[in-house]
Amino acid sequence: MDTARQIARRLLEVGAVKLQPETPFTWASGLRSPIYCDNRVLLSYPEIRGEVVTAFEQLAGGIEGIDGVAGVATAGIPHGALLADRLGLPFIYIRSKAKEHGRQNQIEGRLEAGKRYLVIEDLISTGGSSLRAIDALREAGGSVAAAFAIFSYEFPAAQRAFTQADVQLQTLSGYTQLLEEAVAQDYISSAAASTLQEWRKDPRAWSEAFENR
Repeated sequence: MDTARQIARRLLEVGAVKLQPETPFTWASGLRSPIYCDNRVLLSYPEIRGEVVTAFEQLAGGIEGIDGVAGVATAGIPHGALLADRLGLPFIYIRSKAKEHGRQNQIEGRLEAGKRYLVIEDLISTGGSSLRAIDALREAGGSVAAAFAIFSYEFPAAQRAFTQADVQLQTLSGYTQLLEEAVAQDYISSAAASTLQEWRKDPRAWSEAFENR
């Protein structure tokens, strides 16, 4: 089994990802969604978090000139710190905004201007939070070697946003592999998988259609 399918299996196995097309979740935006992902759950499983950091390490082997690792707060911090430790590299983390007290830092740790950082996120949906962190990193004088995440919903708009920002994005697993594994494991039916595919194409339209049915 390839890494993407293995990570997808692990996400389902420990309930980090839940699929509920008939009783969808409500996101903070108010949209209804048949999927919910919380990769922080993986931290409670030593074997699985080890698999994640090993998979990140393998991806990092294909990126030249990594000087440090930057975790995106909050969920990217622990996975980024584990990877930095594995690679023997400096680690920093980037808040969503500067603190309102103390030194009012947005970036914690010692960022060195001109150095290339590997940005670690847990989940890519629209990519907005990751790209805001990358903007903060660049404004502070750092540059981006690449951005890695555990899982992506594979929204086309997200990939376009990373391309426009000139950031190479790689994820350990994605929505396609998750649905393949969910069907293979009888976690969902083929019919449910089709519904879930429709959601990925247009989450807002799917949410509105659910509310109006």
